Amino acid sequence: MGRKKSSEKSVSYKITPGVWRIRDIPERMRPREELDRLGAEHVSDDVLLAILLRSGTSGVNVVELARALLKRYGSLTGLAAASVDELAGMKGMGKVKAQVVISALELACRLSNEAAPKKFKVKSPEDAVLLLKDRARVLDNEIFWVLNLDVKNYLKGRPIEVTRGLLDASLVHPREVFREAIRSSAAGVVLVHNHPSGDVTPSREDITITRQLIQSGKVVDIKVLDHIVISGGSRSGGREFMSMRESALVSFD
Repeated sequence: MGRKKSSEKSVSYKITPGVWRIRDIPERMRPREELDRLGAEHVSDDVLLAILLRSGTSGVNVVELARALLKRYGSLTGLAAASVDELAGMKGMGKVKAQVVISALELACRLSNEAAPKKFKVKSPEDAVLLLKDRARVLDNEIFWVLNLDVKNYLKGRPIEVTRGLLDASLVHPREVFREAIRSSAAGVVLVHNHPSGDVTPSREDITITRQLIQSGKVVDIKVLDHIVISGGSRSGGREFMSMRESALVSFD
């Protein structure tokens, strides 16, 4: 509401080699001017990113820098998965620019979460996968999440990230897994982690961890409903996920 609408199309930048300064780009094609002319919703990702970055560096103008970031990470989703230190190490970036980019993408993620339905019911493994597959498909390391559910299987709050890195029983401590579930009076949890390799077959360690957490859940009266392994998305070319409950690899009762 209140946005400027336009039937014009955003121009794809074609920077002439050796044109390093933003003022050497025709004025109507500069990022801020193009935003004013077309409205934020009608300009390309590189224009918006260039405005966030504000300036380039010696030998690379801000438009080239924005396009280089998008080319390197493939998409905004891929860019959002990068760390501040990783972005800061890229030519023309530095820590401040990296912080600005990561902060803007995190705000976009939070805005999306706010716009999502307040009540999300996890009725099946597919529902759990729907919540996390976009995050999982751009990750290069394993992350273990917990979905806390009420007695009717409605999600209580956002997915909780418990560990990051190779899954190991010493890292997935029941105290961390069930902390938020206990605090929010959850009735059950669904465990989810990703396999960046794309192979969704649970490892022996995955199965051992699951059995341990099922037993721990009984102690605190919180039922572990399933443990789902999500693939590395486009890199896998195979199954998108595997449910340990559906596969009967572990007894959840």
